[in-house]
Amino acid sequence: MIARRPLLAAAALGLMAPGVRAQSDYPNKPVRIIVPFPPGQAADIATRLIADELSRRWPQRVVVENRGGGAGVPALEAGARSPADGYTLTAGTSGTLGINPGVIPRLPYDSERDFAAISNIAMVPLIIIAHPSFPAHSVEALIAKARAEPGKVDVASAGPASSQHMAAELFANRAGIQLNIVHYRGSGPAVTDLVAGNVPVMFDSVASALPHIRSGRARALGVTVARPVPQLPEVPAIAQSGIAGYEAAGWTGLVAPTGTPPEVLQRINADVVAILREPAIVQRIGELGMIADPGTPAEFGAFVSREVAKWREVARLANVRLDG
Repeated sequence: MIARRPLLAAAALGLMAPGVRAQSDYPNKPVRIIVPFPPGQAADIATRLIADELSRRWPQRVVVENRGGGAGVPALEAGARSPADGYTLTAGTSGTLGINPGVIPRLPYDSERDFAAISNIAMVPLIIIAHPSFPAHSVEALIAKARAEPGKVDVASAGPASSQHMAAELFANRAGIQLNIVHYRGSGPAVTDLVAGNVPVMFDSVASALPHIRSGRARALGVTVARPVPQLPEVPAIAQSGIAGYEAAGWTGLVAPTGTPPEVLQRINADVVAILREPAIVQRIGELGMIADPGTPAEFGAFVSREVAKWREVARLANVRLDG
């Protein structure tokens, strides 16, 4: 019996080996990350930065697969339906995970139930900018003007249910004002019209607005995150300018299909967080107009839940809906 014990132990280990190997040698084949937008957008740039760094650390490459269109719905559905083995990840964003549940009827995925959170990658601060001729030079003055002229202050939007649009709706709701939201097909055409003086105010990303602010073609009124951003430290946060607790931003994080082994999620999280804490990466992300935002899976999961609840309520109050 004594002689057989090592053999029995070895047999037991042999039965466990496939599962153990599947987790301990992860990744043993290429990993793909589905990005729900075309190349060049903020989510794509941030995800590619992480993919490149993971490829340097891991024995296998991490490839980015862009699946644009349909407000990100087809890409997120594909990510949710992928095998839960850690070899297909998804770049979940403020729009696809946070806003879509509140604005798209019959959404074919559930942001909270169908995905396992890994970590946020980056926050994308937004900012209120105005044409230099606009008489309001601060958030407080903008609110006062909108109260004096209900529905007459035009505010450009990058499109219905975009982060910029929803940030403007949240702003109007919290300030108790009525704005006239003018939708464009993307941030580019909207900011072009603002610089030309055809629309006076816009919610835009800091990255997109920064060149125009520095050139004097647009004036910065306030940032949408909780505190001033490194790129524009002199511009106050909206929460410091009359709307306490106001916060809205774009963001991009990593998720996997629900059921992915916890050990795999922890491995990915540990490496992503280590990358996002490297000074060179923090600087690079800052140069792109974003803020590195690493965290635990639990922290990111809780954040996504708060975002879903917040934007669902904003969509309800502003009656924002998309076909889907």
